[in-house]
Amino acid sequence: MPDFILGMNAKIYYGTAGSTASSELSNVRDVTVTLEAGEADVTTRANDGWRATAPTLKECTVEFEMVWKTTDAGFTAIKNAFLNNTTIALLVLSESGGEGMDGDFSITNFSRNEPLEEAITVSVTAKLATFREWTTGS
Repeated sequence: MPDFILGMNAKIYYGTAGSTASSELSNVRDVTVTLEAGEADVTTRANDGWRATAPTLKECTVEFEMVWKTTDAGFTAIKNAFLNNTTIALLVLSESGGEGMDGDFSITNFSRNEPLEEAITVSVTAKLATFREWTTGS
């Protein structure tokens, strides 16, 4: 058994905001999940001249690309969440049954790319609006 998971085995599920997503969003490629925390300066004179930093609020951004396919239900759900300024449930896992973020997301970018010799795609940015849980698999 390998000590790694290939990106092609990762999963994203979508669904109605307020619930855990259960429909696979299969029309995606090149996904990036960014988890970051803000910073608070907690430096005191007792730290011998070294700045001290503590993490504060966390944020999650999921960026991915989809083929422009208007007959795909997942594509339509993402597009509608963007156009209507509504949130959408996303479950972003390292693999089927793996670990990752479960929450409601705002779609803040939905940019169409039209390369001359490739399929039309859309670049999507989803930002966490409501944290449900960090799931660690089944």
